[in-house]
Amino acid sequence: MQPMHQKELCPVARVAELLGDECTLLLIRDLLGGTKRFSELEASLTPISSRTITNKLKILEGERIITRTAFKERPPRVEYKLTKQGLRFSGLIEEMRKCGKLLTR
Repeated sequence: MQPMHQKELCPVARVAELLGDECTLLLIRDLLGGTKRFSELEASLTPISSRTITNKLKILEGERIITRTAFKERPPRVEYKLTKQGLRFSGLIEEMRKCGKLLTR
């Protein structure tokens, strides 16, 4: 196991730490299809709890992978979309999709 300071310097470890769970990967997968409302993400990620989804979205926003836009409407509307940086994960997600298809054969 690498000491913490070496792990922080390793780009692969950094991405693995950020994307190393199912919920985060699936959020990025869904947002690659375009802007989504929270309810759309929640429906796609059932049975993952809304609290978990909210926490992951906050992390992705903090890392500047997604943007969150809140509209001053009744009822409130919030939309999420990938940033330019977030769109860079499209190749990784596509490769995972290809590998997943091979695993199901």
